[in-house]
Amino acid sequence: MTVHPLPADFGAFPFALPGGHPADSRHAQPVTCHAAGNEIYAQGEKAGCLYQVEFGAVRVYRLLSDGRRQISAFHLAGEVFGFEADGTHHFFAEAIGATGIRTLRLQAAADLSHALLPLALQSLVRAQEHLLVLGRQQAAERVAAFLLDMAERQGVLERFDLPMSRTDIADYLGLTIETVSRVFSKLREKGIIRLHGLRGVEIARWQTLRDMSE
Repeated sequence: MTVHPLPADFGAFPFALPGGHPADSRHAQPVTCHAAGNEIYAQGEKAGCLYQVEFGAVRVYRLLSDGRRQISAFHLAGEVFGFEADGTHHFFAEAIGATGIRTLRLQAAADLSHALLPLALQSLVRAQEHLLVLGRQQAAERVAAFLLDMAERQGVLERFDLPMSRTDIADYLGLTIETVSRVFSKLREKGIIRLHGLRGVEIARWQTLRDMSE
């Protein structure tokens, strides 16, 4: 799964948009710190803002009718979320761990629409890529694609931390936590990845992981 990164200056203060378009300071709010599990917005709430992750990570999810949770997206530092097709949030968003969020109110959206469009399109591409991952039959393919995506979104690092738990990963990939843990173990045993503690991952054989994800 390949997603083009945001421009390097995107996370600069004040809230900045691609192409060097800063958000109007009257609409950009100070960073708000959220503890793990804090709700940023809820399904059904009125949507009037965009959100940029300053640090930490966010999960976006929906509760299914049978009580199960389906995570539709993770957002990492520097990324923007909260795009909606209408004036209502259709998912929940909450902090995974200690997370800083900067809010941009959309009163200025008309003036910034040309700068916001690339971000909205990027969110759409990620959603489409996620659907392709869920359509793969093999659990190993889903986990491989997920690890490559996390590495690329954090700067194509060989070693990186996963801010989310194995349960989060399972709910994102449509797998059980036991399956996710088993795939991680098999990838480690085959020397494709190395695990460092609960969250640290090091990719030892990039091409093998890419081959598995295709």
